[in-house]
Amino acid sequence: MLSIDSLWCGSVEELSTLRSCKPAERSEYRFRRRSSKSLIPQALLHALPDTQVRSHRQRRSGTWPRTRSLNAPSPIQQFGPCGRIMKNSAMVMQIQDPASQRLTWYKPPLTVLVIKKVHDATILTPFVQLVHWLVHDKSMVVFVEAAVLDDTLLKEYGDFTSVRERLMTFRAGTDDLTDKIDFIICLGGDGTLLHASSLFQQSVPPVMAFHLGSLGFLTPFEFNNFQDQVMNVLEGHAALTLRSRLQCVVLRKTTEDGKEKKKPTTILVLNEVVVDRGPSPYLSNIDLFLDGKHITSVQGDGLIVSTPTGSTAYAVAAGASMIHPSVPAIMVTPICPHSLSFRPIVVPAGVELKIALSPEARNAMWVSFDGRNRQALQHGDR
Repeated sequence: MLSIDSLWCGSVEELSTLRSCKPAERSEYRFRRRSSKSLIPQALLHALPDTQVRSHRQRRSGTWPRTRSLNAPSPIQQFGPCGRIMKNSAMVMQIQDPASQRLTWYKPPLTVLVIKKVHDATILTPFVQLVHWLVHDKSMVVFVEAAVLDDTLLKEYGDFTSVRERLMTFRAGTDDLTDKIDFIICLGGDGTLLHASSLFQQSVPPVMAFHLGSLGFLTPFEFNNFQDQVMNVLEGHAALTLRSRLQCVVLRKTTEDGKEKKKPTTILVLNEVVVDRGPSPYLSNIDLFLDGKHITSVQGDGLIVSTPTGSTAYAVAAGASMIHPSVPAIMVTPICPHSLSFRPIVVPAGVELKIALSPEARNAMWVSFDGRNRQALQHGDR
């Protein structure tokens, strides 16, 4: 309490008087002052015993106490003449400018995964040129999807025959690529990059995306001088933009004996989770919870929960704002809400959002993850 005396004083004169008092007289001086709710600082929470802090958090967030800070690192350590941040091993005081992030290799990269846009004949020529250069000139191990080699148009490229036998193939959803790929090269648009992200449900290798599709929000590289640009990546002279993903868990309704009908499904998404009314002609009624607290009930066509990366996709078309990818946040956007009060909101990254059907809902809701794995959710599912 003595370290925040300035918060208990309304003027400089009172602060000087308090500091001139003997330690035994300070408490008496405080009690003589007129009590005021505005003088009780929120910083007092950190001075409470651990048991009181835990009980306060439980009252604040119900059964969902926060497990990590939701605030960005603060470069300011002192507040006023007496207040300062208490140092501990978990605090982070070093802030790195996102523009200064650079890629580095602790050993030379050897394996590369090449993902191309499917059913697009215009990308076959760049694909053959890239793969031929990686295999023959750089002596790298190249992985491609097995479905790519099934394209009959590749037979028209004579120089591809010598490369085909040296390619490693895999099938999405069957083969695990964890810890096998050093970096990824995408040939296509934003959808191709989303597909590459879905292949890695843990750590994602660095992704280099060439703009050869219809949309290019996430594909900044041009293919004209691909050799020089790939060499910059291989030599560690490339800037990085870190993108956050949402961890989504589908929990089914429990049975009478307390067991769930299906095993929980966990999916990581780069863009968004979309909950909509599906083929039903009725409005959807969806309950939204944040850290266990009921926030609102959405009556409309659905709800979009997106990352900053996904804020430039379906969310911006539904009227949301665009968020810089370095901002740790989650965007919640209603789809055609039958309400004048619910508008797109931004919540801190790290909170837990729960979406479930309202008890009065007349139909099921449908959910998709980055436009894939579309499935129906009934009453009791969340």
